[in-house]
Amino acid sequence: MRVLVAMSGGVDSSVVAARLVEQGHDVIGATLQLYDVRGAAKKGACCAGRDIQDAREVAERLGFPHYVIDAEQRFHDSVISSFANSYAAGETPVPCVSCNQGVKFTDLLGLAKDVGADAMATGHYVRRVEGANGPELHRPMDAERDQSWFLFATTRDQLDYLRFPLGEMPDKRAVREEAERFGLAVAEKPDSQDLCFVPNGSYADLVETLRPDMRGEGEIVDRAGNVLGRHEGVTRYTYGQTKRLGPAAQLEGERQMVVGIEPARRRIVVAPRRGAAVTTCLLRDVNWLIPEPEDGGSSVRCMVQLRAREAPRAASVQRDGTGARVFLNEPALPTPGQACVFYDGTRVLGGGVICRDMAAESAA
Repeated sequence: MRVLVAMSGGVDSSVVAARLVEQGHDVIGATLQLYDVRGAAKKGACCAGRDIQDAREVAERLGFPHYVIDAEQRFHDSVISSFANSYAAGETPVPCVSCNQGVKFTDLLGLAKDVGADAMATGHYVRRVEGANGPELHRPMDAERDQSWFLFATTRDQLDYLRFPLGEMPDKRAVREEAERFGLAVAEKPDSQDLCFVPNGSYADLVETLRPDMRGEGEIVDRAGNVLGRHEGVTRYTYGQTKRLGPAAQLEGERQMVVGIEPARRRIVVAPRRGAAVTTCLLRDVNWLIPEPEDGGSSVRCMVQLRAREAPRAASVQRDGTGARVFLNEPALPTPGQACVFYDGTRVLGGGVICRDMAAESAA
């Protein structure tokens, strides 16, 4: 079988390629160039100059062809600019979802089909399980490396073509041991980090560079609009934040947190945590990995995960046009721009992006 391997230059995708070669498959490697190789990408970034060279060296060692695809402009337009615009709209986006769906899977899947590949393999830590009605997306064996939350937007057509060989690995140590067995120089290479395109770790600096209209101080107010203090710029705040609130951090003996961001008015809204939780939220850009429910029909009972490293919580999900409405069994603090992913046990049923105007009902 001919398989195109998406290679980042790290140990995970390198082991995937080595395994497939060992199994006798016709392997082709491909790496997306997401940055100008002459520029200085963030340390720990993926798909930069050194990573491309590492991927090429792995391909040479294992004896298969390797291609580099210039995706720099596409990455900037669909991931970096989108990230800045989302922040400027008062959201806290998840650019890894946009990168996986809008750049990596779209461009590389296109290449895979162009070269006649029967499948595309990646180093993601998820499992593809053959179910009664076709392939299913599941959490991996290694819970600490679970990337299923970031891949909720994978379509059923894409899942049919994708393979995730590391989903059954018990832990990262086992992956590194395989890399050593194959004699790969990347065996002990550090993991890449999320938000690889933020050069100094400051989201706000990047957003304000791309969106200078977002610079400037503003008011911190309560839900009634009473001014409680000043802030340093709306891009420096996110929902649930309790730091950098100054005098507004503690009112009448209660710790305050950010419950609203109004970029157009340069306002940060705060409230006590006990009154900030909600039981309902709205989603946009919903993707279903099960047969799509009827609009306004019966709810899907499941577990939902509102953040990448948060425990799932019981809920029911009802389709609402192209979006969905989530009814939480217990109050929670959904963050606009983050993903809400639906699970049945280890299986991913679908997910969507939490809307800024959640039209949510505050819990008492």
